[in-house]
Amino acid sequence: MSRFYFLIWLKWTFRLTLCSVVLALVFSLLITSITYIIQGMVALNSDVVKALFDLVQFWFPVVWSLTLLIALFRSLKYIFNSCSGGYEFKLLTCKENEIIETVGYGDLVKVWRRWFMLLIWLVGSIMIIALVFTNLFTSYSGIFEWFDIYYLFGFILLSGYFSFVLLGSRCRRIKVVRC
Repeated sequence: MSRFYFLIWLKWTFRLTLCSVVLALVFSLLITSITYIIQGMVALNSDVVKALFDLVQFWFPVVWSLTLLIALFRSLKYIFNSCSGGYEFKLLTCKENEIIETVGYGDLVKVWRRWFMLLIWLVGSIMIIALVFTNLFTSYSGIFEWFDIYYLFGFILLSGYFSFVLLGSRCRRIKVVRC
């Protein structure tokens, strides 16, 4: 069973990372390109290229914060009906408790809200543990000295594993079955 959770988490991690990072990179490049066009498309030299690169670096974490939410919603769809390690998650209908074979985004809304709240609580717990360790073992005095989207993403990935373990027991519409 632990192999199943690990494999589901691994697939989810890959999809979440790929989707959120690629979307963030595309949007930050798009914002930078629009800014460059609005500013009159100055001739490219080393200073202009460095400034454009700095703009991409500025916008990437900002946009990644938003694309991460989109990717979290989209990635949940792909954990269902995927056999891994001899087990799979099945999504059930609300009233008849029948298995939904083709999971759509509309079927995920209630499940995603429950899973997202579970993920928030797990991330919060890990952040408290990380804050205690940073106060005990580093010279940082507060969370805002070291915390950014990159640490948050790591906490989300770590919490994702535990959320999948707890998901079957926390949500009545999800069932783990042998395949």
